[in-house]
Amino acid sequence: MWMSAAAQEHGGSEGFNAGETIIGHIADTVEHPIIHLPKIFGIDFSITKHVFMLFFVAILVFTIVTWIVRRYLKQGPVPTGAGNALEFVVLWVRDTIVQPNVGQKWVNTWAPLILTFFAFIFTANLIGLVPIFETLTLLNHWVFHAGPDTAFYRLLHGGTTVTANFNVTAGLALVTFFAIIVAGSKAHGFLQHWKNTVPPGFAWPIYIILIPIEILGMLVKPFALTMRLAANMTGGHIAILAVISLVFLFTGMFQTPWAGIGVAPVSVILAVGISLLELIVVLVQAYVFTLLSAVFIGMVIHVHH
Repeated sequence: MWMSAAAQEHGGSEGFNAGETIIGHIADTVEHPIIHLPKIFGIDFSITKHVFMLFFVAILVFTIVTWIVRRYLKQGPVPTGAGNALEFVVLWVRDTIVQPNVGQKWVNTWAPLILTFFAFIFTANLIGLVPIFETLTLLNHWVFHAGPDTAFYRLLHGGTTVTANFNVTAGLALVTFFAIIVAGSKAHGFLQHWKNTVPPGFAWPIYIILIPIEILGMLVKPFALTMRLAANMTGGHIAILAVISLVFLFTGMFQTPWAGIGVAPVSVILAVGISLLELIVVLVQAYVFTLLSAVFIGMVIHVHH
């Protein structure tokens, strides 16, 4: 699918730029947003591809979960089908991620946040693997013929994995950062929470070194969450697109389509293998982000010096 879309977009192998194509498939459409909106206080509120996908994933998760819960409430106390699957996910996240880290007392307080993280990140990662817009690109080339000035045409460009955008993952990590402060303040009081960041009993000159280190550690936590999720989701897509690009690169180098056809089986096999690996990464990265968020929250609740 990506091979065909790339071929149609770049007019075959002639002049094919692998780097430009790969970046075009994973980057946001900031310079050419889908819907232009005026700036407010210097902030551009235009709807880009990743902003569209952000809203799409959020609405999709909300709609599916709401439908399952309402169906579950109508059927009775014993869930079936989708309700059973949702209950399994909720209990798994609560009992294996949240409770061991925050404790029984605070599990019902922080389980909703961690569950929201997991549902959103997992859905966004999974949708990013589905070639929805690549299929629409082919349909637009052969059927719709939408012009470059239309919102539909601008929607076809740019990446679909919203969790590969560092701004999105930074926003999620920022929620965790403030959740850590709120958790510590609720458990110990606001002032005591900040006192707990450094161990007591040291001579005062030690705190001149220790306090900046602890503050730096607080900032490193959301930074690590931001980089880990976005980098892993971006790297997988780059690997798949790079392998597929070999077909067009070989065609261009040898000036014959047979070179591309000859390397195509190898490229397809490697791309399928990486895609299967990405299915595991989709779940692992959602799990890691939620687990680390629960660990960081639990660290400020259960302070051990």
